[in-house]
Amino acid sequence: MDRRLLMLALGMFAMGTDNFVVAGILPGVAASLHTTPSLAGQMVTVYALSYAILAPVMAAVAGAWPRKLLLVTALGIFVVGNAITALATDLNTVLFSRALAGLGAAMFSPTALGVATLLADPERRGRALATVTAGLAGATALGAPIGTFIGGFGSWRITLWFVALLGLIAMIGIGAMLRSVPQPARITLRERLTPLRDIRVALTLLTSLFAFGGFLMVYTYAGLVLDRVTGGDERVLAGMLLVWGCAATVGNMLAGRLVDRFHSRTIINAGLCVGILNFCALPWTSAYMVTAAAALIIWGLVGWGLIVPQQHRLVKIAPPMAPLLLALNNTATYGGLACSGVLGGVVLLFIDRQYLSVVGAGLIAIALVFAEAAHLCTARLSMRMRPMPS
Repeated sequence: MDRRLLMLALGMFAMGTDNFVVAGILPGVAASLHTTPSLAGQMVTVYALSYAILAPVMAAVAGAWPRKLLLVTALGIFVVGNAITALATDLNTVLFSRALAGLGAAMFSPTALGVATLLADPERRGRALATVTAGLAGATALGAPIGTFIGGFGSWRITLWFVALLGLIAMIGIGAMLRSVPQPARITLRERLTPLRDIRVALTLLTSLFAFGGFLMVYTYAGLVLDRVTGGDERVLAGMLLVWGCAATVGNMLAGRLVDRFHSRTIINAGLCVGILNFCALPWTSAYMVTAAAALIIWGLVGWGLIVPQQHRLVKIAPPMAPLLLALNNTATYGGLACSGVLGGVVLLFIDRQYLSVVGAGLIAIALVFAEAAHLCTARLSMRMRPMPS
């Protein structure tokens, strides 16, 4: 295994851990900063929104930068952002630092995937991408639970120092191991947004936006939703998140195999329907350890199992524009996460936390409508493009 790819994967692991660990430390953050969990939950919103908006912007603005310089700078910004969060004593400083960390992630993640393809031979590019992406998947299975577990023994600030340390190690490793990397062709921001004019692409991206907005709304406030089985113990919550993360990793791998055998529409619609039913039942299943664990497994399988068929659908729409479409889908996913933090925080002001999943189910239902609309538009266009019989 190329050690340079492992350093890129470690950077992705740090980014993913930083994104998902907040759910586990949210009650501690709120208590420490003397604020409500709803307001503290905006840590997730600011980070995700910063990433979603700035990823295509920074890719265009910094397109001419040397790849090594861009990666090291991105990780430096990420580390500083997390260090400021760990030292902050008020919510405003925390939110500013989360935006700064999100900027670092927006600069690093797309660049790391691009560099992975440049470092590998053409016949091994798929493995190189899988290696780097495994860092992000591993963050959901290991990074977030480990970070939550660490916070349970000390303070949520220790968790943020842990994330900063991961980013620092990746920055040093990339700085030492990565030498010259060929510069990719520069793509302007206007060119990156051109695919949005295709109604099929727009509907597919809206599917990702609403689906992950629904799925991740509950994750953002998992410490509140699962408090009946965790009793407020962050170490128990870490174990629950580990179950969810392992299921998410399996779901992502399983979807990759299923999409080669079945139509993406079947997998997407089935996953969304199961997700809706699971979230509608969560107010009752989350009251007991066994049923809560089962609900987390189903949630992880169908939630993260949605990513691959969504990517497959986009690539099938316009194969030559696949890199741009996948980048936009990533932005839509993080946009959904950002919106979920805001909406979830507002919803918690009016309803009991146990029923937050029902609102998430509503968002997933909207995603199902968009998914079917995308399929119908694709099928209609295919019918028009068929040659008329002579």
